[in-house]
Amino acid sequence: MSPADHVTAPDAAPPAVSLRGARLGYGRRLLWDGLNLDIAAGEFLAVLGANGSGKTSFVKVLLGQTPLGEGTVRIGGQPARRGSRAIGYVPQQKNLPPDTPLRARDLVGLGVDGHKWGVRLRGRAYRARVDELLAQVGAASYGRIPVGLLSGGEQQRLRIAQALAPNPQVLLCDEPLLSLDLNHQKAVSALVGRQAKRNGTAVVFVTHEINPILEHVDRILYLAGGRFTVGTPEAVMTTEVLSGLYGTRVEVLRSNGRIVVVGRPDAVIDGHHVDETEATA
Repeated sequence: MSPADHVTAPDAAPPAVSLRGARLGYGRRLLWDGLNLDIAAGEFLAVLGANGSGKTSFVKVLLGQTPLGEGTVRIGGQPARRGSRAIGYVPQQKNLPPDTPLRARDLVGLGVDGHKWGVRLRGRAYRARVDELLAQVGAASYGRIPVGLLSGGEQQRLRIAQALAPNPQVLLCDEPLLSLDLNHQKAVSALVGRQAKRNGTAVVFVTHEINPILEHVDRILYLAGGRFTVGTPEAVMTTEVLSGLYGTRVEVLRSNGRIVVVGRPDAVIDGHHVDETEATA
């Protein structure tokens, strides 16, 4: 793509996320180079790849925690920076201890005013915003229950509500389906998908498993062995494309609407052996 293809009209809103000539590596290990990527408002981008391919590093770049080696990254037209309220962040699912006294609504409330210093006066506007967020993620019925007594899926709904509190331009989800059962995976995926389409929030969804989110995904960024490809699920998730990325034969199988990526058991990808489980995307 030529530089002219990236020019934005003066009166057009900037992309929610924009990377230009992005390069990142650690020592002699290159994660990606020459990455040009725009993510539009309301677009759902899945980020896939094997362990060690750079998915976590991609998250840290967008959060402003890891600087690029070369190139630029912008969120809503502004340079990526730590603590940006333009990004809502949903971390990996980790169950809170059962004796955690914090109520569900209090956890969500941290997204409303947790960034403020000093004593916080939580009045009518604060309570109304928390109620709105709980309703938005379908958690109103357990808003006053201690979070430690809730299931993993219920806790993850609260984390999404917390991330949505500042009305972010970008919702960044880092492996949010880990440790969830299939029903909760589908529920959380649908919740995030609705946020993208109804509210025009750009979603960056890092995952090992594409099937629970497949119906919501617009495009995929697939990272592998220092290389990458970007495109629709139909264009990216093919035997030819993934074999080219990994430099070895990788089979992409489709069955009953599901996608399974299978590498040879003796294949070596990015310096380590890959079995069928690890290569499943």
